[in-house]
Amino acid sequence: MIDPAVVLVLCLCCLLLLSLWKGKAKLPPGPTPLPIIGNMLQLDVKNISKSLSNLSKVYGPVFTVYFGRRPTVVLHGYEAVKEALIDRAEEFSGRGIVPLVEKANKGQGVTFSNGNRWKEMRRFSLMTLRNLGMVKRSIEDHVQEEAHCLVEELRKTNASPCDPTFILGCAICNVICSIIFQNRFDYKDHNFLTIVEGFDENAKIISSPWIRLCNNFPILLDYFPGSHNKYLENIANLRRYVIEKAKEHQASLDVNNPQDFIDYFLIKMDQEKHNPQSVFTLENLAVTVSDFFGAGTETASTTVRYCLLLLLKHPEVLAKVREEIDRVVGRDRSPCLEDRSHMPYLDAVVHETQRYVDVVPNVPHAVTCDVKFRNYLIPKGTSVVASLTSVMHDNKEFPNPEKFDPSHFLDERGNFKKSDYFMPFSAGKRMCAGEGLARIELFLFLTTILQKFTLKSVVDPEDIDITPVFNGFFTLPPPYQLCFVPV
Repeated sequence: MIDPAVVLVLCLCCLLLLSLWKGKAKLPPGPTPLPIIGNMLQLDVKNISKSLSNLSKVYGPVFTVYFGRRPTVVLHGYEAVKEALIDRAEEFSGRGIVPLVEKANKGQGVTFSNGNRWKEMRRFSLMTLRNLGMVKRSIEDHVQEEAHCLVEELRKTNASPCDPTFILGCAICNVICSIIFQNRFDYKDHNFLTIVEGFDENAKIISSPWIRLCNNFPILLDYFPGSHNKYLENIANLRRYVIEKAKEHQASLDVNNPQDFIDYFLIKMDQEKHNPQSVFTLENLAVTVSDFFGAGTETASTTVRYCLLLLLKHPEVLAKVREEIDRVVGRDRSPCLEDRSHMPYLDAVVHETQRYVDVVPNVPHAVTCDVKFRNYLIPKGTSVVASLTSVMHDNKEFPNPEKFDPSHFLDERGNFKKSDYFMPFSAGKRMCAGEGLARIELFLFLTTILQKFTLKSVVDPEDIDITPVFNGFFTLPPPYQLCFVPV
């Protein structure tokens, strides 16, 4: 006689297979998922982009993979990505759910929120950043001040070998602090170090195998111990600090002369105090600010760090950059944004670094309604991954895409050349709200560093490893050291 437990297990497996088959009937083709784990065994978590590229050769530019039981539609290549994110921007403007982030944010903030809440917060954030760029102490001023402080910190290394990760992270984080809180912090300030170290720790946690497992099986977040609890604790600590600072701002707020992001938010919050549906609350302020730090610190500091490594690897490129800086800026004044239009080679180097690295390649989108896309039906709420790496490593647009080559962004006369395939900030309605700030930071920090220091590698350039390390969420450079030798 057959054991009833065996019958029950068989029935459950059949139901799971049936539900997967019924869901797949509507979606684009893809590898057959296994019950419960989906296609996880067919994906290399250390190089998701390569796995997706291999699958696209079998299933075409639009296909479906399963992370656990959740289907995700993958868009591979420029045409598919453009058609979805740009031509049909509204339908693909949702944000896919990342369970750990959802547990922390509860649908608030600007990066992982959806619907009207997201639209209002994004509109407000863009407008406020624009306003802050035009006030007496503009964003450019804040970045220039921080670049000067960064130079002083690098001088303290006395041209000895050092890992630039922490110092660069502090500089980028401090720019965000000056925009949010009005003032920068000393690099040894306790509260500042708590912010920096908390985000550094969280970047490691969110990229860990345990969190990847939890995001595929969210029930683990509620019933099992693990590093996700430390992630939530770090986020809670930052948000408590933001609310404390907001209350200090309330006590001295001049509504006619807002100085930073918190001031603008508090003014808007007061204007909407009689609206019970308002998204402008202290809790949402805290989540939005943590989004700014989370999205802005790791990405920009990683890009600068990777660019320095690539310049060490390619001394001929570094020499051309130094020559351009000496010719356009000189040694006696601080670089400014106006210089960028006269420095096509450095601009090309920055763009090529972003193209080559693709720091955040696979942040999930979602469709906001049932969508018919290339004869497939994608149900409302389905996660969509636009493979930005497949766009920025397209060999039709960028010859030898796996090679670092600034000429990808230069025409035959040496002028800077734009490309529609350049999408490090994504595209469409979910394009990074901090793109303008990031572009200012990358240009001014790199120009200032290279104006004041000669970069010296601790190993022969031929022995420098520049292979990207994908840690689950970000693409990072391999660890390295260098010497900052004052000019």
